[in-house]
Amino acid sequence: MFTTLNGCEIYYEIHGQEDGEPIFFIHGGPGMGDCRGDVASFSALGDEYRLVFMDMRGSGRSADVPPFTHEQWTADIDAMRAFLGYETIHMLGGSYGGFLTLEYVTRYPDRVRTVLLRDTAPSNDYNDLSIQKALDSNLPGINEEMLDRLFDGRVASNEEFKEMFRAILPLYTVNFDETIAEQRVNSIYYHYETHNYAFHVNKKDYNLVSQLPNIQQPMLITVGRHDWITPVVCSEEIASHVPNGTLFIFENSGHSPQAEENEKYIQVVRQFLQDAKQTIHS
Repeated sequence: MFTTLNGCEIYYEIHGQEDGEPIFFIHGGPGMGDCRGDVASFSALGDEYRLVFMDMRGSGRSADVPPFTHEQWTADIDAMRAFLGYETIHMLGGSYGGFLTLEYVTRYPDRVRTVLLRDTAPSNDYNDLSIQKALDSNLPGINEEMLDRLFDGRVASNEEFKEMFRAILPLYTVNFDETIAEQRVNSIYYHYETHNYAFHVNKKDYNLVSQLPNIQQPMLITVGRHDWITPVVCSEEIASHVPNGTLFIFENSGHSPQAEENEKYIQVVRQFLQDAKQTIHS
């Protein structure tokens, strides 16, 4: 479905129980990601919850209407919440979507029941670790110049963006399947200008470490042990600063434990939400 929020046509989907508590899923990879992966990974939660998925502006099937700022993206999330008529929501954000989830809860704290983070970071201080991990892989197509332009938001075209992603894709999972990976590369909606703005402008100033102690909501922080792009230390830093955080590390996953260890991941989320509900109502 599509609706217009803040002057931009936004694609969204709603699944699950009509009267269930709403969970908003915020995808990562600005300009490359969209909600399809989360729909596939989290649909099992629809037996209890109302699941809301959206392609952020400049990503997926949503329109390319700037600005692609954290302020605008979080305003779009809040506009979707208001449009659907929810006073408060649970939020689950992965990777860059975790950045936006943390941004949202700091900007709209009264609208959030619980915070669920997946393979994300509280600041832009860890790029060197990711770049070194990629270089050490010795994968074809990966070199320092390419990584510098990718991480600095200087991608020249959608075609180049696609080739860059194809080169780094083996880094994301523990068990790499070349056929599945190629299908994914070819299925993506590429928006290189969105990526460039997010990485060249937004990420350089992204640092919410000082605000983490102010987040009072119950928070689940999950990460794959072998995550290269937001390594475990990023999640450990979040957990060390928030007052009501629970850290869970998935030992057999890379950047996507919700897919790589799906059944276990869903169990962890269910238990967290059940425990949080008891805590909130006690």
